[in-house]
Amino acid sequence: MTAEETAEETAEETAQVSAQGRAVGTPSPRVDGRAKVTGSAAYAYDRPVDDPVYAHPLQATIARGRVIAIDTVAAAGVDGVLAVVTHRDAARLADTEDAELSVLQSDAVAFRGQFIGVVLGETPEIARYAAGLVRVEYEEEPHDTELRADRTDLYRPERVNEGFATDTDEGDVDAAMEAAAVTVDQIYTTPMEHNNPMEPHTTVAVWDPGGGFLGDARLSLFDSTQSVHAVRSTLARVFGLRPDQVRVMSPYVGGGFGSKGMPHAHNVLAVLGARAVPGRPVKLALTRHQMFSLAGHRTPTIQRVRLGADEGGRLTAVAHEAVEHTSRIKEYAEQTAAGTRMMYAAPNRRTAHRLAALDVPVPSWMRAPGEAPGFFGLEVAMDELAVACGLDPVELRVRNEPEVDPESGRPWSGRHLVRCLREGAVRFGWEGRPAVPGTRREGRELVGLGVASSTYPYYRIPGSRAVVAYDGRGRYTVRIGAADIGTGAWTVLTQIAADALGCPLGAVSVEIGDSDLPRATVAGGSSGTASWGSTIVAACRAFRHAYGEDPPRGAEAGGEMPRDPDAKRFSMHSFGAQFAEVRVDADTGEIRVPRMLGVFSVGRVINPRTARSQFIGGMTMGLSMALHERSVLDHRTGHVINHDFAEYHIATSADVMDVDAVWLDEEDVHAGPLGARGIGEIGIVGAPAAIANAVHNATGIRVRDLPITPDLLLH
Repeated sequence: MTAEETAEETAEETAQVSAQGRAVGTPSPRVDGRAKVTGSAAYAYDRPVDDPVYAHPLQATIARGRVIAIDTVAAAGVDGVLAVVTHRDAARLADTEDAELSVLQSDAVAFRGQFIGVVLGETPEIARYAAGLVRVEYEEEPHDTELRADRTDLYRPERVNEGFATDTDEGDVDAAMEAAAVTVDQIYTTPMEHNNPMEPHTTVAVWDPGGGFLGDARLSLFDSTQSVHAVRSTLARVFGLRPDQVRVMSPYVGGGFGSKGMPHAHNVLAVLGARAVPGRPVKLALTRHQMFSLAGHRTPTIQRVRLGADEGGRLTAVAHEAVEHTSRIKEYAEQTAAGTRMMYAAPNRRTAHRLAALDVPVPSWMRAPGEAPGFFGLEVAMDELAVACGLDPVELRVRNEPEVDPESGRPWSGRHLVRCLREGAVRFGWEGRPAVPGTRREGRELVGLGVASSTYPYYRIPGSRAVVAYDGRGRYTVRIGAADIGTGAWTVLTQIAADALGCPLGAVSVEIGDSDLPRATVAGGSSGTASWGSTIVAACRAFRHAYGEDPPRGAEAGGEMPRDPDAKRFSMHSFGAQFAEVRVDADTGEIRVPRMLGVFSVGRVINPRTARSQFIGGMTMGLSMALHERSVLDHRTGHVINHDFAEYHIATSADVMDVDAVWLDEEDVHAGPLGARGIGEIGIVGAPAAIANAVHNATGIRVRDLPITPDLLLH
């Protein structure tokens, strides 16, 4: 179903909203909703193609070493097998600088689960069966996968994710700690976690050799990705093609949480497979097991947080030092402590990041990278400080509210954290919180309340372009190569365009998810609506300026995201307050979370319906992070042993009870033409800490390691 057909089917639903005035700010139904619930939305692997070939990867079963022999004779002899590709016969890549993408280019094995070959068959079953017949011999080397804070080989990366400085040091933290009336000095840990979107990572690749000359070759992909243009530019470089020789299509994506924000090895493997059977589409879908070693993960962290305060609870010193792992073949440094630099007022501040390069798969983005694990450490430490000072945890945070950004010294574009805390406390019934931990009991259950602050930076990334066209019959088409990963981008971009053009919502069709469309930045960093929406507004204004209120048939105009003059004058972040109630079975230690509330300050909300879904989704993922999620790495084998949904536990409907999200009615006049800041990731930030703090309030037991499992409460 095309975007135009989908828009026509929802026209009746949106007519009433459109008739009432502006589309932005209304809870418009999803433009793509009907296509998804009827099953007509074709995801990457679902796209019908003629005469497909199916790929099944071969993966290393050692954590480090070399392949010294690989016997593919039996596999190649299976009826229906077209090819078995290994490092011995795979096409040579033009660019192997990115070691993660240097697939089948040597016999070296850098982590367990790494691709060492691929079987191509007429059916998925044939390919998988034949893959089981391949015999591999290895020369194993000693491997190391264990993260510890006392390692002697920890190193300081040059920068951390998003370009943040690795370390900061202002004032004299050590002296301030010694002089402080009250201190907290604790270690907090978060585990290795995996993104696990509902749709696995899939690619359908077609290699057209163009008469056998590389200069005429054409590569087409249907791919599940958060950025079609990133996949196009990366694969063009890796395979020595011009960008215009590569087309990537991805109109529907079944979630990503950051794991689909950049190309991974499976993209390259699919193309290598297509090179082996030119002209035939090759379908590759990673299994759930395979995703645990090939689609990125959230790095584990060991965080030392030190807080010093005076008798009134006002911070005099903050130190946050994080140790993480990265892959030995490709560095990824999470900005775990970066959020601490701007969160609370303190004259003496220190943050640091250190890495251990291990024989593990390459870590990558996972929802709210940095802030999600980092604010577990910071916000649990703040709760501990409140207890030590004899203060209410809400009041402690209010007392440490900074007037300007402590890191940059810039004024806030719109920081309303105190309002979020105050309003949330009233809504949640914070006055009923037990003053003494472990004293409120109802039957077998110990009951407690917890709070934590949350934040996420405002990102509006330059580089997008949009084009508006008019068909002469009252309908506009807006084209931009953006991605909707389930967040509602298709809908909110339609709303933004309708308002910018001054027409009904049903008169606009938005086309996204194709690299042949004008370039768009990645759907990541909660930046999509701000970046693409601003670009669409610019294109619509250019269209109106060129053609006025009565455009001719075929009228067309484009625009790029405008520069924001306030970007360097103000500190721009979204903020929120997270509240949680927990009930702990006094006999078994089982934890239930009957209530959660998030109150957020995010500027203008474009669509309340999709926004609430994003907030609640993030909070639910935070609950899952708090109580369930942990990838267990067997250090003897380098293998994530709980690599499926039977053992990698994720919150289900039985775990999620009353989760509510509200937001302040506001507009950030400094945050571009929309006045809107990001909402996709802030919901997870602070939620695990709020639950951990509620567990302490319920039981009197302080848990500093995620996930919080019953055994931690029974000792």
